Amino acid sequence: MGMTDPIADMLTRIRNANKTRFPSVNVHASQMNINIAKVLKKYGYINAYDKVKDEKGRQFLKITLKYPDAKRAVITNIKRVSKPGRRVYVASGKIPKTLNGYGISILSTSRGVITDEEARQLNVGGEVLCQVW
Repeated sequence: MGMTDPIADMLTRIRNANKTRFPSVNVHASQMNINIAKVLKKYGYINAYDKVKDEKGRQFLKITLKYPDAKRAVITNIKRVSKPGRRVYVASGKIPKTLNGYGISILSTSRGVITDEEARQLNVGGEVLCQVW
């Protein structure tokens, strides 16, 4: 049986691994998950991501988490906004700020998967996938 929300699964795995201080986490590799990982890497929330195969030949995305010291994590929280049962779309002028600009919102737009700041600069709206702070 297929997964109904692979993005929420990825975010939950990152959140849980972050709380238990795992150095890395494996998530299912899809184009959307790769694009979200690319944005998280670009803005310094994770160290790296790589596509790997397990012993059965399935593709996974290995995400290396980032910790500045033993007591803190870079990702304080990561939250899914738009869900399969309730999609959240915003226009370019109504893109919400996450924690007054201290975090980022990741949007799926016609220009690809980008942050709220980039969407405001490009003057495009789209689906709000998640918020990270």
